[in-house]
Amino acid sequence: MKTMSFQASLAAALMLAAAWLASPVSAQTQSPPAAPVQSTAQPSAAGTVPSATAPVAPAPAASTAPAVATAPVAANPASAKSEAAAIVPAMKELSPWVMFMSADVIVKAVMIGLAFASLMTWTVFIAKSIELSVASTKLRSALKKIAEARSLAEAQMALGTKEGMLPSFLAAALREARMSAGLSSDAGIKERAASSFSEIVRAEQRRIRIGMGVLATIGSTSPFVGLFGTVWGIMNSFIGISKSQTTNLAVVAPGIAEALLATAIGLVAAIPAVIIYNHFSRVTKGYLELVSRASGAAGRLLSRDLDRSHGSVHSRAAE
Repeated sequence: MKTMSFQASLAAALMLAAAWLASPVSAQTQSPPAAPVQSTAQPSAAGTVPSATAPVAPAPAASTAPAVATAPVAANPASAKSEAAAIVPAMKELSPWVMFMSADVIVKAVMIGLAFASLMTWTVFIAKSIELSVASTKLRSALKKIAEARSLAEAQMALGTKEGMLPSFLAAALREARMSAGLSSDAGIKERAASSFSEIVRAEQRRIRIGMGVLATIGSTSPFVGLFGTVWGIMNSFIGISKSQTTNLAVVAPGIAEALLATAIGLVAAIPAVIIYNHFSRVTKGYLELVSRASGAAGRLLSRDLDRSHGSVHSRAAE
């Protein structure tokens, strides 16, 4: 009995030892299935409670985030440079000729008209300068030649067959003296001769002022004509802005520049016209003073001839 109880207790001890040794093996064999559960539970725990390994997971994302953020920054300068390169040639092409060719038909017509007006201004300037210079030189020379003449006949001989203002005065004085021969009223002869001289002076004033009206018209109207072209061009520019629905300077600037070119051409035509008109006003006034001097010289010669003729008549009567 004792032997059997001992064997039974020994067998129970062996079974307990085997069970104790088998429990770690079962734990090790059961731990691998539990690992995925633990790994799947970690993301939820990392989303709520920060752990020691949590910063390791976002580290790659943080390293890629700046690359993603800097990618547009690196691309923006390239796109900006390409846009600037596309805009700069367009801005360089805004020359007066290009702006004129790309302008509206009405603005083109205004510019052509103003350019023609400017051409007329300089044509009148050249023509009137030559005319006034030649006329003043001839009249001064004629006045010097008759300075020592004592009668109308001597003055005509000194001048010869030349044409001009002074020969016209002398011819009018001789004609009036010839037509009034036999009349005893010297005052009437002088009055009629003075009337003839006034007509010659007025005709010369009208002749010498030819072209001055053109200058006055161009100088007074060209700025307003250019302003009309500018208003028309700006109106078309605003219409284009409304159609394109953009206020970019590269889109707006060409139309406004074309419009302002009309005003610039208007000022180019008007300013010289006003200056030249004022210049010719002074020069014409000086020339007309020379004409008045020539009229007075012819009148004095006529008066001497009349006094001389009456003196000879009185001397004959005294004899």
